[in-house]
Amino acid sequence: MIYLNNGATSWPKPSCVYEAVQACLTGTPASQFRGGSDILKKDAEELCREKLGKLLNISDYHRIFFTSGATESMNTLLCGLNFGEEGQAVLATQTEHNSVLRPLMNQSVKNTHPVWIVPCGNDGAITEQALENTLKKATEITGKKPSALIINHCSNVTGYIQDMKMAADFARKNNLLLITDISQSAGCIPVDVDGWNADAVVFTGHKSLLGIQGTGGFYIREGISLKPLKYGGTGRNSQQLIYENGDYEYEVGTQNIPGITGLLAGTEYILQTGLDWIQKKEEMLMDLLYEGLKKIDGIQIYGSPKGRRGPVLSMNFDGLKASDAAYILESGYGITVRAGLHCSPLIHQAMGTENGGTVRVSISWFTGEKDIQAFLTAAGQIAASLKR
Repeated sequence: MIYLNNGATSWPKPSCVYEAVQACLTGTPASQFRGGSDILKKDAEELCREKLGKLLNISDYHRIFFTSGATESMNTLLCGLNFGEEGQAVLATQTEHNSVLRPLMNQSVKNTHPVWIVPCGNDGAITEQALENTLKKATEITGKKPSALIINHCSNVTGYIQDMKMAADFARKNNLLLITDISQSAGCIPVDVDGWNADAVVFTGHKSLLGIQGTGGFYIREGISLKPLKYGGTGRNSQQLIYENGDYEYEVGTQNIPGITGLLAGTEYILQTGLDWIQKKEEMLMDLLYEGLKKIDGIQIYGSPKGRRGPVLSMNFDGLKASDAAYILESGYGITVRAGLHCSPLIHQAMGTENGGTVRVSISWFTGEKDIQAFLTAAGQIAASLKR
């Protein structure tokens, strides 16, 4: 099998990840602050925070909190942050994942803070002009300046990498909370949380960070008010039933220590391998993929051809549904890709692919040139068959 669906979850993982998870599962169970039966596993959480802080440039890495993934993290933030006075809008880009859009549209956020969508180009790019125009319209309609901007770093549909310096400068200039989704970029593209001066950042562990499913978390800057999404046992101050002075806990219940241990192993693997080297290899493979597809008649490619592009590409075959193309690739060639809207419906409106979506090809550090060549051969044969 040739696996080109790393935008959904990365596979394979480094052997060190499997070994770390297995060692944790077969060793003596331990939960942080629940008795300290195993000091090595007890320290896994703090060590993982430290390594993630190094990789993502978060100096205050103690402000990283673990969850089950990006969806829980985003729900925690969007349902718990203080978005200012009632009526102040929240800006979210057209490229966002449903882990952003659904909490905004279905929770109490929308009732008190109208959601304004910042339009993107057909490649997924968010421009400063689009941000300015949306902020201006929201201010005129509501009579109040928006309070927050939510933007993903790298599109999970087109792979477009946003200009985060521009977005961060815009947020600071307009006194907006900056909430960034780095689920598709963490581990394969440089992330600079401190440089962006981000107020909150969300990540998942099972994509390019090379951890297992059910892991992820968020970072929130010191001084930002956030009510927790969940309440429960923390193993400390158990006599205190009501949090005092906003001293909330964001990691309640039994932590996923095997998952966090695997995430630690994946993060260490990236740091040891070198993020620059990982990015260069993936850029080379994406160039090979893009240039190869350009030579095939009957294929539509979406996204940026070069430069601001992560390890994700969307495409379609003329005259063939994306779902049918994915089935043919899997059943006829043993190649796994992803078809559909990829949980990001609004960007497809900009791309003109809202009816059926796209075929998404996404690579990882473990993808080889032979995998790309095999995909190009299959794509060429499928495109040619459609012309008969």
